Amino acid sequence: MTDFAKTPSPPYYAVIFTSIRSDEDPEYNTMAMRMVELAKQVDGFLGMESARSEIGITISYWSSLDSIKKWKMNSEHQIAQETGRSTWYKKYKTRICLVERDYEFEK
Repeated sequence: MTDFAKTPSPPYYAVIFTSIRSDEDPEYNTMAMRMVELAKQVDGFLGMESARSEIGITISYWSSLDSIKKWKMNSEHQIAQETGRSTWYKKYKTRICLVERDYEFEK
């Protein structure tokens, strides 16, 4: 991704997924791209930002807690979650936050 997610004026929600990967798996990138495409189809998805070095951080933005719950319950997403626990990640943490204020700078 080359730009920030285009989020509305607050309030909205952010899901912060921080991870440390296990050994490389060629299926990971394919599944990650599929998850982005599926998330975009969920009503209430607002955008996503992601970066990876030693620690990966993906932040997805949502209009409501209900939309986050629908995403978590998506059947393909559940398969990816299970594969993440069994294969792709040494460790991860998910945080769900209410964004009450945001501001930006651009030259």
